[in-house]
Amino acid sequence: QVHLVESGGGLVQPGGSLRLACAASGSIFRINNMGWYRQAPGKQRELVATVTSGNTTNYRGSVKGRFTISRDNAKNTLSLQMNSLKPEDTAVYYCNADVRTDSRDSRYYNYWGQGTQVTVSP
Repeated sequence: QVHLVESGGGLVQPGGSLRLACAASGSIFRINNMGWYRQAPGKQRELVATVTSGNTTNYRGSVKGRFTISRDNAKNTLSLQMNSLKPEDTAVYYCNADVRTDSRDSRYYNYWGQGTQVTVSP
């Protein structure tokens, strides 16, 4: 079993910054793509940013230039530095990862964290 645990959410004023972290643990042989997603009340979950095992990144347009995704492959961790936060960034943020759990099994399985709340409000 694999567990993803997010941390770092909270309440911040517009223009402020937060740094989210995600730690993966359990039966991990290798992690491929990792990403952050978010879901605001009444809306569908949406992609925020992804990073491959080779550190190629991808961002949704509305966060480009404000958010930075990074990972530490040795520690199986993922981070999201969020700057210049706006009220529309308010959502529950989820960590996601494609994990290979065994050297004898070449398949990757997708896992989600439990989410961390980010609220941007005056």
